[in-house]
Amino acid sequence: MQEPLIHSPTGILATLLGVTSLFLWMERRWRWRFFNYFPPLLFIYAAPMALSTSGVLANRSPVYDWMEDTVLPVFLVLMLLDVDLLAAGRVMGRGVLVFLAGTAGVVFGAPIAYAMVKGHLEPDTWKAFGILAGSWIGGAGNMAAVATGLELKQSDSSYTLAVLGDVVVYLLWIPILLSSKGFAGWFNRFTRVDPQRVKLLEEASADLLNKKGDFEMRHVLYLLFVGLACTWLATALAGYLPEVGAVLTTSSWRVLIITTLGLLLAMTPARRIPGNHQIAIAMVYLFVAKIGAGADVSRLAGQAHWFVLGALAWIGIHGTCCVAGARLLRVDVHSTAIASAANIGGIATASIVATHHNEKLVPVGILMALLGYALGNYGALMAAWLCEMVHAGW
Repeated sequence: MQEPLIHSPTGILATLLGVTSLFLWMERRWRWRFFNYFPPLLFIYAAPMALSTSGVLANRSPVYDWMEDTVLPVFLVLMLLDVDLLAAGRVMGRGVLVFLAGTAGVVFGAPIAYAMVKGHLEPDTWKAFGILAGSWIGGAGNMAAVATGLELKQSDSSYTLAVLGDVVVYLLWIPILLSSKGFAGWFNRFTRVDPQRVKLLEEASADLLNKKGDFEMRHVLYLLFVGLACTWLATALAGYLPEVGAVLTTSSWRVLIITTLGLLLAMTPARRIPGNHQIAIAMVYLFVAKIGAGADVSRLAGQAHWFVLGALAWIGIHGTCCVAGARLLRVDVHSTAIASAANIGGIATASIVATHHNEKLVPVGILMALLGYALGNYGALMAAWLCEMVHAGW
């Protein structure tokens, strides 16, 4: 078998950085509305996959293992430094409960959707539902973290199926959330919303986001120390904890400990260090490119359409839970759409949907997405555990 053209660790890392930089530059340089519906993250995944499938880029390398062991836990810690659970509850009020209803729809919808299609999938595909739950509660970073926790390799078909389902549902669901603004009158009558609610929410969100100082070189060192120290500590502690079944492995414990450490640090002065979000998101994009480079689409034959069918049923359960929560709690369509977007798409998507519905609610969308970062790993591992139970016939 011929060796790929780009196979050295340095060459692979340079290629992944180049692909990531290219699409982010294109988005900023041309500002196409196209990228609102097809975000750069999709192409950052697809381009390395095309390069590796064509034999240009190696899909096996020690640099991928290093990114799994080091880059992933560091960006998890840095992302979580912005999470303010108390502010989320105080500002969003009942809106945060709609967000949590959507999260519950993801967690408990996973085993239902898996049960519908498991007869047409390979035995270990329950893990794909678990890692897709990570994306749908938190984002790409949580998806990668849960995959590591479930000890899935990037070349496994379950990993590729999860990414495929994520992309297909995203392209169908986000336009629905954007267009829901046109049904605001009907929806708000259906949920019996107080007309003053949106105005009060706008006022509460005015000074919501955590303001930090100027980003300087020393902050990079501070943040790298925080991220690497937490990674080292979590790795050491996870080795002492017992493994339970196929879900609570040493890798899963490591992810959960890192998540918990990040949330604890968010309550300390560490949350005021500038630049954590920028560095974390840059690492997430780079990691998504790494996932694409290792994808193996050749093993999806006969499974892909069944998995997508299950994912569509699953997103329907999530949407039903969001609408039911809005009806029960009397929440407006804007907050409901933003809550769903924060679950399914993360910060970028929540911001786009919030801007479309009411730009004054962008801080609320960001805060909801940050809350998703905090809950994503816990909720997704629970979803994986429920799917494993279905797989085992419990």
